[in-house]
Order: sequence, then structure tokens, then C-alpha cells
Amino acid sequence: MGRPWSRKVTIRDDTITSAAHLTLRQSLLPNLLVTTLFFLWGFAYGLLDVLNSHFQHHLSITPTLSALLSTSYFGAYFLLPPTLSSFILRSYGFRVTFMTGLAIFSIGCLLFWPSGAYSSFGGFCGSMFVVGAGLATLETAADPFLSICGPPRYSEIRLNLAQAVQGVGSFVAPLLASRVFFGKGLEEQGGEGLKNVQWVYLGVAGFDVLLVALFWVVPMVEVTDADMGLQESQIDGPREVGPFRRQYNLFLAVWSQFCYVGAQVAVANYFINFCEEAGRDRATSSDLLAVGQGLYAFNRFVAGGLLTIPAFKPRYMLAAYLGLCFVFVTAAMNTAGATSIAMLMLVLCFESCCFATIFTLGLRGLGRHTKMGGSLLVAAISGGMVFPPMMGAVVSARDAHTAMAIPMMGYILAFVYPVYVNIWKKDVMDSHRETTVGIEKPAVGEKALQLEEQRSKTEKEHAEEGPDIRVVSK
Repeated sequence: MGRPWSRKVTIRDDTITSAAHLTLRQSLLPNLLVTTLFFLWGFAYGLLDVLNSHFQHHLSITPTLSALLSTSYFGAYFLLPPTLSSFILRSYGFRVTFMTGLAIFSIGCLLFWPSGAYSSFGGFCGSMFVVGAGLATLETAADPFLSICGPPRYSEIRLNLAQAVQGVGSFVAPLLASRVFFGKGLEEQGGEGLKNVQWVYLGVAGFDVLLVALFWVVPMVEVTDADMGLQESQIDGPREVGPFRRQYNLFLAVWSQFCYVGAQVAVANYFINFCEEAGRDRATSSDLLAVGQGLYAFNRFVAGGLLTIPAFKPRYMLAAYLGLCFVFVTAAMNTAGATSIAMLMLVLCFESCCFATIFTLGLRGLGRHTKMGGSLLVAAISGGMVFPPMMGAVVSARDAHTAMAIPMMGYILAFVYPVYVNIWKKDVMDSHRETTVGIEKPAVGEKALQLEEQRSKTEKEHAEEGPDIRVVSK
């Protein structure tokens, strides 16, 4: 096996491995390891929603200005995934990208210490940008990894269950914040609450360092674009995937993801403001946000279970869940008191499977373009930097109930993608859902022939560049 610090941890993206044929059992361990990362950014995202509201009170800033926290965090998603994060992923593989993202994330967490010491809102925005940069790099690798590591039939199930773990982190964070950061004894002592924020982020930074060491030592499966090209030929036959600029299914998925995430973040950021308008205090509103995030996490597990039933196709689930988000946010706008809060909590509940399902459907049929496509879908999370400032402006000018019109429009704009995949792209969506790749093992001779055919095709495509093409059989 060799010494952990001396073995090779990178792989070229034009290398063909046996990863295209991974079975459920073979993919279980690496997927479980990557799933632990989802709790981290669920926790960080959950804290963001609570900090947004409490900074308005403790640092005397307006709802519009507090939206800069979200702009800083999600701005990193706009910049990193299509550029540096994508380059690292395609050049060095998933393992190195995971370790790089964790390292950047830990630096961002450490920056919260001086920001809290000086009660600097600008410092918190800068720290949140670095945290977002780390998480954006992690997600550039983690979301595509879970989508493609294992049988394609279970792609949506894997990512939805991992996202459910993220939801658990988002559920824990508001509870921790309401009890430890800004509890009743600390409501009048903003400095004490901010000091507790420092200590929690310091603990998260230490945990990140341990995870970097873990990813270095533990054996990891590497899935390359060449593997995905081979897998695509097994699912849909020897068809030409086409150039990247013609991947219209991906581009519509990116648009839908951008609008959906923007709406989701806007709802979560101003949930506490909404509850205060409905007659609840800040601590109770934070608890209600935690309950809403708990419903969000729970329904992701439910959605993952439903997707194991053949009748519940991912394209149907996406249309139903996204449509219900629109219905309930409209109801929340037009009701008051406990009823409006219940309607908004149902919005959180039905947001549950939307992100993961848009992501996995958007990657279908991409073949050798899979990693680049995944990077753009992660970059679409930057919708979270566009919608909250618009909503914050309406909250400042009018009220949080009226401002729910902003996420309502987001859900409408995002709905173009479920319409597209259910009418014009259903054959490709269903072929990946019904395939037996990774479930029924190909014969040894057949597998060798497929690898050889794919190698010849890859050599031909890259003949002008003259790369060293290798076939690795595990």
C-alpha cells in the first residue's frame, strides 16, 4: 500500500478507469465520506440565516445592508466554481479539490475571530466570502461526485440523501444560535453573542483540519470525464454528445438552479423578520426557523425514499415540489399570524428535493462534459447573492410579507426547467433512470472491449494535443 504521504493522489481527466462500472457496494464508502462534508456547509448556511437577522439588531444595520452577508457568501459561488475550483477538479481530481476546499474553509472560519473581536460587520462579510470560497470549492467536487459515483439509476437518491444531511446541519445551526449565541441572557449583550460565534467557528476550523488529513489518508475513487464518456455510451448507445455549447439541457438547469437558489436563500434570510411581523420574538423566530429547516431535512429523506419507487420519476418530483413552493409562498404573502408562518414553513418543506434534482437532471447526457457542467451548476448557487438584496430592499421599504413576492418570482422563473424535461427531454431523463449500468456487471470481455473502444475515441479526440492516454483497470 505504501506510505500515505508518498503515494500519488492525483489523476488525469483523460484517464479511463473502472469507475464507470462502480456498483452500489463499491461506491458506498466514498459516498459516505463525502456526505460528511454536507453537514459542514449545512451548518455554515444555517448560521448565515440567523446571523443575518441578529446583526440587524446588535450592529444596528438595515435589512438591506444585512443582505451583504449573503452577497459575500454567495458571491464566492459566482467566482470560484467556473474558474479556480473547476481547474483544480479537472487537473487534479476530486481528492485534491476536497482538501483544497477544506483548507480555504478553515481559513475563513479563523477570520471570524478578529471580526468578532472588533464587532466589524465588514470583517464578517469578508470572513463569509472566504468561507463561501471554501464551500464553493468543496461543492464543485462533492455534488458532481455523488451524482456520478455509483449506478446512474440512483443518482438523485444519493444526492438527495446527502443534501438531507446538509439539512440536518441547517437545522442544528439556528437552535445553537438561539440558545448559545443570542439567548435571552445575551440579547442585551451583543458582544457576548459575537464572542460565542468566534469560538464555534474556531471549533469548525479545527474539525476542517482533521478532515483534510482524513481525505489524504483514506482511499478515494476518482471518476474522470473519460469514465463519464464511456458510461454515457453504455446508457444511450454510441451517440455523439456534441460540443459543450450545445448542451441546452445543462444551460436551462443552470438558469433554474440560479433562480431557485436565489428564492430559497431569500426566504431563509428573512424568515425571522417574517415571523417577527407575525407576532413572534427573535428567539422564538429562530426556533421556528430551526423547525422549518428540520422539515426541510426530513422531507429530503422522504424524497430520497420516494425516488426508490419507479413511479416517482425525478422529473415528476421536481415539477410537483417546485410548484408547491410557489403555491405556499403565495399563501404566506396573503395570510397573517400563525397561518402565514405555517405556510412559509411548508415552503421550506417542499424546497427539499429541488436543488439535488435540478443538479442531477442537469448532468444527464453530458458525458465528457460532466465536470464542467457540474461546475456551472454549482456556480448557479450564486443566485443567493442576487435575490436577498432585492428582498431586503422591499423589507426595508414595505414589510417582509410583501417582500415574499421576490422568491415567488424566483420559483416561477425556475419552473421553466421542469417543464422542459417533462415535455422535450423526457426520453434522456428516463433512460438514465432505467439503465442497469453499475447494477448488472458487464462480462469481462465486453468490459475490455468497451474500454478499448473508448480509449480509441479519446485518442482521436485529443490527437492534436497529444496527451498520454492511459487505461487503468482496478
